[in-house]
Amino acid sequence: MRLHIREATKVDLASITTIYNQGIEEGNATLEVDLKTASDMDQWFSEHDQRYQVLVATLNKKICGWASLNRYSQRRAHEGIAVISIYIERDWRGKGLGGRILKELEWIAINHDFHKLVLYALPTNKRGYQLYKKNGFREVGVFQKHGRLNGNFIDVIAMEKILID
Repeated sequence: MRLHIREATKVDLASITTIYNQGIEEGNATLEVDLKTASDMDQWFSEHDQRYQVLVATLNKKICGWASLNRYSQRRAHEGIAVISIYIERDWRGKGLGGRILKELEWIAINHDFHKLVLYALPTNKRGYQLYKKNGFREVGVFQKHGRLNGNFIDVIAMEKILID
């Protein structure tokens, strides 16, 4: 099997939505609690462009993961910073896809003049946290009781990676 990573198109949104909703249902990758609809994801996708890309990873033409560069802030001072998201289809987790798509995302970020990537991870997402640490992200801090999941407060870990000094 050969992994192929490419820029996403609107045709990919159904698979992207399914994978994202898995993360919402499992409650360890996002503070979102409401499953996303096609309309929700169409709006989200429209906020991305050639610089703030959405990628999909495919194996045998089946989407098994996706990642995105998202706007950190509207301020011009922050235009070199992107927030990243990576979601892998549950049957493909732990098989190296996250690392491969992260490397591609970093390459695209550098080529679009981003100097820094940031992300927000939940403490329960140990696999994701280890992926980011292994790939050079550092923990900046912890937002304590930053949101609620299943009626309980949950912390959020802020991480960053400098791409270009």
